[in-house]
Amino acid sequence: MDHSDFHFPPLGEFQFVQDVLSGALPLDIKSPRSRFWFGAGDDCAAFDGWLITKDMSVENTHFRLDWATPEQAVEKCIVSNISDISAMGGSPKIALLGICHNRIWDKVTRDRIAKAFATGFASRGIALVGGDTVAGDCGLFSVTLLGTCEGPPLRRQNAKPGDSVYVTGTLGKSAAGLWMLSHGYAENTSPDPLVKYHLAPKIEEGAGATLLRLGVTGACVDISDGLSSELHHIALSSGVRICIEEEKIPVDTHVLEMVKHYVLPVEKFSLDGGEEYQLLFTSSLPDSIFYEEMGACAVTRIGTVYSGSGVDLLRSSGDTEIIKARSWSHL
Repeated sequence: MDHSDFHFPPLGEFQFVQDVLSGALPLDIKSPRSRFWFGAGDDCAAFDGWLITKDMSVENTHFRLDWATPEQAVEKCIVSNISDISAMGGSPKIALLGICHNRIWDKVTRDRIAKAFATGFASRGIALVGGDTVAGDCGLFSVTLLGTCEGPPLRRQNAKPGDSVYVTGTLGKSAAGLWMLSHGYAENTSPDPLVKYHLAPKIEEGAGATLLRLGVTGACVDISDGLSSELHHIALSSGVRICIEEEKIPVDTHVLEMVKHYVLPVEKFSLDGGEEYQLLFTSSLPDSIFYEEMGACAVTRIGTVYSGSGVDLLRSSGDTEIIKARSWSHL
């Protein structure tokens, strides 16, 4: 047999993989400077200096292609993983990608997904080094992301009495956008900023690395399950009590307008809304350090860490009440 005439059959799966990898960055062989190891309990685990996280995005649970474009669905999946790395003070470096194609997706949709992942990783300096593709009755994206950080990671167990409590950005946007879509008050073509944020969140992806560079050594977590739940994650992991002030929670202005218009409780979005991907962290550093470096609107002090346990909310009326964790559950 003359092997010079042999060509690999044009199978769709192999072409799709080639489309994703065609723009992939080469793997940087530089290894982490800091060598740390720890298991589950934070936004990432770590081995030999590598931060590692895994997040999945399931069709009709995390994204709907009648609401979102393929590009928005991919972007949301990538951001959810990067947010975990950022919450540890790290920067993403290496990705593994698994995709289950919905059998009803046409070639145009598959091509758009391939291009969105290829450019989404490459534009952020993330090397895509492998993965898997299958087909099934529901679409699914699965990303395993590795990152590094310049020093000891920010962990949920690091909050100490006397620390101040901060959040980055503004809150409530994603849950508000989902509410509007779910109740028929917006379409996927809507220019509404809340809908846009829910479909494809835009965050300061280097915020965690900046906190580490500034000298933060406290606790940190990304707000994926809602502020009320993430506060409890830190309080429980650190063995402390946290009290936040109602008036200081940075509710997004568009959310305030929406709840006023539809007569809704703002806490449904600001305290309990998930998929926000902002950072919640504690620090003993002066507030001015964050404001000077990251901007007055990028970081907001919302409370204080005390000895004890649990999470309290100081109302504008002066009353204090216990905050319950109200995280989203897929089970």
